Amino acid sequence: MKLSTTEKPLVTIVVVPRERFSCTQQSLESIYQHTDIPFKLIYVDGNSPAKVRSYLETQAREKQFQIIRTDYYLSPNHARNIGLSQVNTKYVVFADNDIIVSPGWLQALVNCAEETGATVVGPLMCEKEPVHEIVHFAGGECRIVTDIKGKQHLREKMYKQKQMVRDVLPQLKRTQTELAEFHCVLVRTEIFEQIGYLDEEMLCTKEHLDFCLTVAQAGGKVYFEPDCIVTYVPGPPLEWTDIHFYMLRWSDAWTLESLKHIREKWNLAEDGYFKTKCKKLGWRRRATINKPLVRRLSFGFENPPLKKVLSFLDKKLNRYLTNRYAQLLPQRKLQLTPIQSQKASTPELSKV
Repeated sequence: MKLSTTEKPLVTIVVVPRERFSCTQQSLESIYQHTDIPFKLIYVDGNSPAKVRSYLETQAREKQFQIIRTDYYLSPNHARNIGLSQVNTKYVVFADNDIIVSPGWLQALVNCAEETGATVVGPLMCEKEPVHEIVHFAGGECRIVTDIKGKQHLREKMYKQKQMVRDVLPQLKRTQTELAEFHCVLVRTEIFEQIGYLDEEMLCTKEHLDFCLTVAQAGGKVYFEPDCIVTYVPGPPLEWTDIHFYMLRWSDAWTLESLKHIREKWNLAEDGYFKTKCKKLGWRRRATINKPLVRRLSFGFENPPLKKVLSFLDKKLNRYLTNRYAQLLPQRKLQLTPIQSQKASTPELSKV
């Protein structure tokens, strides 16, 4: 299926902050460079630094897209819901602000949804730079299994992870799957009239699993589309203005609350899967902030005593940031219009 550029857009792209702001320009430019069908774009700007805010405002005037800005940092599903509340097209694409897309990416996602009736379509997701070379995942498994004792366990598996695109792409084909991630995903908007907004108690991790389980429970279908190739470019946070958001985004408290919520929501056993996730608490901050800082202060060498001190300070600061955020958020959080009323007009956003 080839859409004419004169047709009304079928898709709204909702861009949200993932973990930092320093990839904003590179990501947005790739979307406009490599998208060849009509689309709407809503940019959810969660308290980006002044330089990024100015850039986005300039781009919005030039390219005529909508910005929704908050003066506080956003958890991923809250940001997605803010954008979703303004969507009135057949499809919505949730895109993190650190993805780089490839030519024809959006056309391929729409083609898959139109030709298969898919509820959700995920791309061949790649990771890191150089872009479009290392597979992050190519579809996967996301289901709940019951053991012989009647306990329920979460089954998660990502296909082709860490393999090279050039090696696996010739064998890949469009197929129904169980897993898609929020780095970049197309969703048939009408499903939200059935399942409601994304679960905002899933604060920072495994929210894609919760979403895929919810879609499956509602009878929806998830597809993998290898003709769409997208890369996400993870941190480390490249600028000082990234660090506060990065630490909140990957905070111990948010991670623990997310894991606890998905376990209780789906009646899952507190098994090795969850125990391992809890043991690795804070690994992103240690890898991307603490470790580089230790080496810089120690002239490139490992320094166990300094590492221990920084780890202690990291946990203290992390706890302070999340507690402060939790105190301030109820006064500032946006109230969303009920999803059922979105069919005809653009809903209003208001503060609690």
